[in-house]
Amino acid sequence: MTPAEIRVTGLTLAHARRPAVHHVSGRFAPGSLTAVVGPNGAGKSTLLRALAGLHRPDGGRIEGAAGQVALLPQAAALDRAFPIACLDVVLFGLWAETGPFRAISRAGRERARAALAAVGLSGFESRPVGSLSAGQFQRLLFARLLLQDAPVILLDEPFNALDAKTAAELLALVHRWHGEGRTVIAVLHDLELVRREFPETLLLARDCLGWGPTAEVLTAANRLRARMMAEAWAEEAEACGRRDAA
Repeated sequence: MTPAEIRVTGLTLAHARRPAVHHVSGRFAPGSLTAVVGPNGAGKSTLLRALAGLHRPDGGRIEGAAGQVALLPQAAALDRAFPIACLDVVLFGLWAETGPFRAISRAGRERARAALAAVGLSGFESRPVGSLSAGQFQRLLFARLLLQDAPVILLDEPFNALDAKTAAELLALVHRWHGEGRTVIAVLHDLELVRREFPETLLLARDCLGWGPTAEVLTAANRLRARMMAEAWAEEAEACGRRDAA
């Protein structure tokens, strides 16, 4: 499936009507590779969840994302204590194909084993998730994405707390997806990595401070502006009262 253009228009996202993303407009071109950067609390993860259909907009609209997105959430936000084997985690990537009632076919299980092998986890099929290191767990989540085979990949801090070898191998997989014509959008903190590996960047500080070619967005002036805006944020900020037409 060829990814569609994803367009956001006047997008406003909130938690209990407290502002998280303010009236952002722009587009992710089909097959683009975009980093989403900004200070803590800038709304980056909330934006990804909205693109995945997991956070309802308070204003504005998202077009082109429905039905074509696979999301890798932050690993730190996931409960690894549940007693489940690695192969079963990867098989969740077939949910869109099988639904809750159809049995997983032998071919589906072979695809899951191949996905584990592709991320360096051959022989881990029966290993409990709780026994994995941080790097192994992130590889497992990437294997699930491989099985989902979505045209749009959303990654929330995909390289956080990983050793250099694991990060490099998973980054190579990101570039493989991009080379296949998929749209890849990744929340990242490492600006040197962004400058080196991601041609497009969205700089978010609840408001959009720049969206386009990375060198044009990550200027010193834009980064200073983002930092100053973050320093001015207050937890008791007024609820967002402006509403855009959906």
